[in-house]
Amino acid sequence: MESAFHDAAHRTKVLLMVSNFGHCLNDLLYRWKIGALPIDIVGVVSNHLTYQKVIVNNDIPFHHIKVTKENKPESEARLMSVVEESGAELVVLARYMQILSDAVCERMSGRIINIHHSFLPSFKGANPYKQAYDRGVKLIGATAHYVTADLDEGPIIEQDTVRVNHAQSADDYVSLGRDVEAQVLARAIHAHIHNRTFINGNRTVVFPASPGSYASERMG
Repeated sequence: MESAFHDAAHRTKVLLMVSNFGHCLNDLLYRWKIGALPIDIVGVVSNHLTYQKVIVNNDIPFHHIKVTKENKPESEARLMSVVEESGAELVVLARYMQILSDAVCERMSGRIINIHHSFLPSFKGANPYKQAYDRGVKLIGATAHYVTADLDEGPIIEQDTVRVNHAQSADDYVSLGRDVEAQVLARAIHAHIHNRTFINGNRTVVFPASPGSYASERMG
């Protein structure tokens, strides 16, 4: 058995990564600003400039790392430099739309959390909610998990769903899906930073939140 002791007052240093969808990023920034998510955001990495102004206005370091097929090794080297220089203990893929290499996943094992639409496994690509709408699904949802070399197959931390029906549009699906993604990701981060998660093979054991912290996790 392995054991560890953690200082309850320690604030985890978190590096956020985002592309062009900002709902999870904005949600995390809000929770961070009001104290519902007690972390230190040490930087934001993006392969686009879409949210540069938002990040800078929050006095958070912004790192633009463009990613192409040709420069991927160099871009990941820059990413790891940012992780080391910032002292980041956790990396959060807040809708970062680039696949990390096996080497980065292995090096950061247990320290990268991703969010994706796991309850839509048959609908892959950039617009899964439109595909779900076309198929008339009745449930959509999201999963937060630790990142491994197997794409979207890492140990699950948190999941949730929301019911949809024929009276709602494809845009409604997108809006509801994004809300679920933001809430699930925040709860997963909350569990990780409070050392309530334990990776056991391909599974994650997650202990319940204490009553005092439950409200901040469920805030939506």
